[in-house]
Amino acid sequence: MPTHISLLRGINVGGHKKIPMADLKALYESLGFRAVTTYIQSGNVVFDADPTDAPTLITRIEAAIAAHFGFDVTVLMRSADDLQHILDNNPFPGAEAKYLQVLFLSAAPAPGVAAALNVPVAEGEGWLLAGREIYLHYPDGSGRSKITGAFFERALGVAGSARNWNSVNALHELAQR
Repeated sequence: MPTHISLLRGINVGGHKKIPMADLKALYESLGFRAVTTYIQSGNVVFDADPTDAPTLITRIEAAIAAHFGFDVTVLMRSADDLQHILDNNPFPGAEAKYLQVLFLSAAPAPGVAAALNVPVAEGEGWLLAGREIYLHYPDGSGRSKITGAFFERALGVAGSARNWNSVNALHELAQR
């Protein structure tokens, strides 16, 4: 049975869309998923499930969250192989983990849209779009940067959810069971 990693967008942030991880785990188990593990409070779930296609799983999870918790949440899905590819292709290999994030996108943006981006990077910052991910390097921290997930979502017309490099590594480790 394949291992999947789901990333919930915008939960438990500033007191909005609160979902306790124990409740989220129970919800996934109620859907028949196995070996369900949550990681930190931001809605990361590693689980085993059939079918293997992400769109079907995403639809089931989003519908179950809406029915159970009473609000809509965007779910992004990746495989263990996807996370390995992300880790292997880090364009900022010398960056400290605390200054590196990955913005997971719901879909690869249209090529013309991506090519026309005018990204307001500050000195030293960097980013790279690679398929359905954007690597973000914030050598001075992300707090004041203009290259945020919200910026890329608006500019590219796709939903996204960022995870720091340590979380990406931890999720990859959890998926290696």
